Amino acid sequence: MDKIAGQKSASTYLFPQIAPFQQVMLEVGDGHSIYVEQCGNPDGIPVVVLHGGPGGGCSPAMRRYFDPAIYRVILFDQRGCGRSKPHAEIANNTTWDLVADIEHIRTALGIGKWIVFGGSWGATLALVYAITYPDRVHQLVLRGVFLAMKRELDWFYGGGAGQFWPELWDGFCNIIPANERDDLISAYNTGLFCGESETEIKYARAWAAWENALASIQYNGVIGEAPGQYALAFSRLENHYFINGAFLEYDGWIIDNLNVIKDIPTTIVQGRFDMICPPASAWAVSKKLNRCDLKMIPMAGHALSEPEITAALVGIMNSLRHRSFE
Repeated sequence: MDKIAGQKSASTYLFPQIAPFQQVMLEVGDGHSIYVEQCGNPDGIPVVVLHGGPGGGCSPAMRRYFDPAIYRVILFDQRGCGRSKPHAEIANNTTWDLVADIEHIRTALGIGKWIVFGGSWGATLALVYAITYPDRVHQLVLRGVFLAMKRELDWFYGGGAGQFWPELWDGFCNIIPANERDDLISAYNTGLFCGESETEIKYARAWAAWENALASIQYNGVIGEAPGQYALAFSRLENHYFINGAFLEYDGWIIDNLNVIKDIPTTIVQGRFDMICPPASAWAVSKKLNRCDLKMIPMAGHALSEPEITAALVGIMNSLRHRSFE
């Protein structure tokens, strides 16, 4: 994306790139193996990074939010995406499987408690993990909060965000027959899982393009086509989770269970103009927690890479290095 004139690049705030000191494929059962890496200080403060999507995968850029002298950074590709195997697989792939995988990683690495850092779907997963294992979490650092609620999905896949980007919304809808557009998640599910590779990739690229275009407030009307295999994992997994209500017991389950983690220190970074995950969800979470600091970023959208989002997250992690985590 082109940056706004006079605005600093996100890279201004990031730490230099560092290589992992460990990379493994971890067998987690059910026919799945997940890619896990560690970088930074092997004896540092442990922090696990939960990527978005579902299906987005982790990237080397995600290492750069953490001072490598201070933090032991654990990143992994969730089931079915990135370098995890099998690729784009939805069998035995639910929120509860991912929560179990996070706990599997923690025990395999011999970590008692850690900071949990996640944005978008990663924030969803961080909250569900913390509610399930509150005694394993020192601190939550969240960005672009998504609660996997019907109102959020209706906003993004039911025409709310489309009122701001009508030309992109038309492109997202036009792949679907007119008589099936009352439920686009279901209609896309048919195409993404039709069993014909070329058709599945066509639907996957259309699904991914809609989300990717709206991620940054700096979007200039031009977006490249996502690689087919990346788009397939990203789109199939997102659709699989969304059509199943993220496998939560009921709509609003996360909000209703936040009392379990009300005293865990939490910091939320939220773009004021986030078109994918509007600020109402971050605000709702902040009101339920006793030790929550919500940082609303005035001129920012959803993307992790936006300069002011990046600056806020790096600043938070720099401030936490002065805390004692025992």
